[in-house]
Amino acid sequence: MPKPTSKTIKAGDKLSSRLWQGFLTTVGTERFFHIFSPWVKWLSLIAAILLGVGTIWGLGFAPPDYLQGNSYRIIFIHVPTASLAMSIYFALAILGVIFLVWKIKTASLVAQAIAPMGFIFCVLSLLTGSIWAKPTWGTYWVWDARLTSMLILAFLYAGVMALFSAFAHSPNRGKAAAILSVVGAVNLPIIKYSVEWWNTLHQGATFTVTNTPKMSATMWVPLLIVMLGMYFLAAALAIYRTNSLALAYDHNKSWVQRLINAGQRSDS
Repeated sequence: MPKPTSKTIKAGDKLSSRLWQGFLTTVGTERFFHIFSPWVKWLSLIAAILLGVGTIWGLGFAPPDYLQGNSYRIIFIHVPTASLAMSIYFALAILGVIFLVWKIKTASLVAQAIAPMGFIFCVLSLLTGSIWAKPTWGTYWVWDARLTSMLILAFLYAGVMALFSAFAHSPNRGKAAAILSVVGAVNLPIIKYSVEWWNTLHQGATFTVTNTPKMSATMWVPLLIVMLGMYFLAAALAIYRTNSLALAYDHNKSWVQRLINAGQRSDS
């Protein structure tokens, strides 16, 4: 087999460079804005339908639990918010790696957009869990492994948001937040497997890939619908917030000025 010549290697390097530059243009803020902006209304519509159906079904028609009665219905808020809090932080870690390795600005903007969302979902998960714990455990809070690791997740979210704010006008904006996002991801498996690794009060997972749900279909189906609706809502909010940040950071660029001029012409 003949060895590649220096010309072949240089041609391959040039081709790789062109492909990489072409890829960067597709993930730039302008392309992101134009590609995903139309998605917001459709994702929001699907989210509204799923949340409406799941909430009415779960709160109005699902039967009470044979042990907890109607107090279990807070699961329709608690489980989706807890799942989203973990999923969004996992996305933060992935975006952090992308930004640190390939310096893609859009990845940092998406991370900045979704970090407050993850913090809100995490706080809602802790609050609803505490409310649910009172009739179930007789107290609002115990230093349970799952609760403690979720509280740490809330502090990690707060740290990521603080770093984005502190370095907002720095050339290395987003770098410190990306590093914390990646390092903090070690907490995610602790949250997920805490009920298996330690003897805790918290119940196990409601849904698993290998096992059937631990509740009847009249309970877990509306819960699944609500979870899907929450994920669609989170996707719509993530795109909307990212586009808003992109417009703010690129306000002096030509593509933003074109959008402003087009909007002014349509209003006149």
